[in-house]
Amino acid sequence: QVQVAESGGGLVQAGESLSLSCTVSFDSKFDDYGVGWFRQAPGKEREGISCLDYRSSRTTMTYAGSVKGRVALSRDNSAKYTLLLRMSSLTPEDTGMYYCAAARSGYCSPSPNSYEYWGQGTQVTVST
Repeated sequence: QVQVAESGGGLVQAGESLSLSCTVSFDSKFDDYGVGWFRQAPGKEREGISCLDYRSSRTTMTYAGSVKGRVALSRDNSAKYTLLLRMSSLTPEDTGMYYCAAARSGYCSPSPNSYEYWGQGTQVTVST
């Protein structure tokens, strides 16, 4: 059973930064997943933000044009399957539910359909 859990959301002021954490508990057979961050604003489709390909341990991809230059994805070296997402210069347009997801293929994709396992999400609200 693969479990995904996000943490770190909350209310922040515009211009501030925020770090989100994603922890993935893998089953015993499949431990080379792609792990990605998505977000969904009210009334909008789920949007891919960034992803780490665990197979290579080097590949990160940033998809959403609105966050390019403001997003940093990294692994927590103290825990192999903990992925940290840091977003800077937040604006009210960054408000939404942020999700972490794992793809058994091991590859990154901007499409939510490529990921089999999802966390419950963590709410990020950016105020002016």
